[in-house]
Amino acid sequence: MANEDKRPPQQPQDDSRRRFLKYTGTAIGGVVVGGIVGGLIGANANKTKSGAPAPGASPAPPAAESDRDYNQALMFFNQNQFQITEAATERIFPADDLGPGAKELGVAFFIDHQLASAYGSNAKDYMMAPFYKAEAYQGYQMAFRRRELFVLGLEALDGFSTKNYQKKFVKLTPEEQDAVLAAFESDKADVQAVPAPTFFNMLRALTLEGVYSDPLYGGNKNMGGWKMRSFPGNQMSYTDVIEKDGLVKIEPLSLHDHLTS
Repeated sequence: MANEDKRPPQQPQDDSRRRFLKYTGTAIGGVVVGGIVGGLIGANANKTKSGAPAPGASPAPPAAESDRDYNQALMFFNQNQFQITEAATERIFPADDLGPGAKELGVAFFIDHQLASAYGSNAKDYMMAPFYKAEAYQGYQMAFRRRELFVLGLEALDGFSTKNYQKKFVKLTPEEQDAVLAAFESDKADVQAVPAPTFFNMLRALTLEGVYSDPLYGGNKNMGGWKMRSFPGNQMSYTDVIEKDGLVKIEPLSLHDHLTS
């Protein structure tokens, strides 16, 4: 009789985990960095050797946005959702004489990456029924995942714009877009089964996070958000300036700089 194979049975592959690691980032020091794939993997994996998009790959952003350098591959949004998000965030954080706005800073890419990550799926939240109406101080208490809520909000922006202005949100004038967003902020608009201010507050919070987060996560392109605030970013040491008097302006560094140095 042949010897029995004593090796332990091979474990089935966990497809969901493999997909998560593939599309949401690389673990560094126990932290999953959701924006890495967009620049270091997504931008390359979706191209053939000739440089053309691979079959089935997400279409590239419009040509006008081709100057974006890294972390600029869409991971969750389709093109319409991306364009609505880009237009809405630009109205929340518009460009002015002090610096770039949300569009130039790549905030819509940051939000796209966040919604594609564990944050967007509420992976660390208890999401089982029953659900009750929560008090305002209790925070998010809904059955919708954040990514689902955000998509519902984007659809509602377009629906409200079409109903009141006969145009899609991205086709409105800046003043009209402001009026639409103000209606959501003041709960004068409808989002399917979700209070309109809940979506607006998430949109505003993600916009500010995208402006000031480390560029590794997809926003704050060229550290423009930090430069407006004279924020030094991710410095390894301050030993050469810690004893100097007054404000010392330091050229900011991102986590990406340390990964490539």
